[in-house]
Amino acid sequence: MLGINGAELLVLMLVALVVVGPERLPRYAEQLAGWVRTLRRMIGSAKERVAAELGEEAADVDWASLDPRRYDPRRIVRDALLEDPAPAPAVTSAGGRRYTTTAASAAAGTGATGGAGGASRAVAGAPEAAPFDDEAT
Repeated sequence: MLGINGAELLVLMLVALVVVGPERLPRYAEQLAGWVRTLRRMIGSAKERVAAELGEEAADVDWASLDPRRYDPRRIVRDALLEDPAPAPAVTSAGGRRYTTTAASAAAGTGATGGAGGASRAVAGAPEAAPFDDEAT
């Protein structure tokens, strides 16, 4: 409760009793209780209005998962690396050769050829690059 432990609360109550006095303390306690009840009613009506405005869709949202304090980049990277990749579609080169690239072979820098030859390699979704010619430089 606001970072106050029992001993601190007792000291605050004793100070309030001495400062306010025993005659006015009950009246102030009633006023404080009324303010707390009013605040609780206002919070409850605000929650009801938000729920009515957002409708059924907001009831399914896990708001705790959107808390930025729960963001852990290591977990996100680990989950991304552990999920199974979708198989890459086959790519046909201009020469009629079919190439497919799997995630493991793309990471290793090799392509699995589906046709004859294997001089050049096409990656799914990337334009086909010309082979490197080191004698031309």
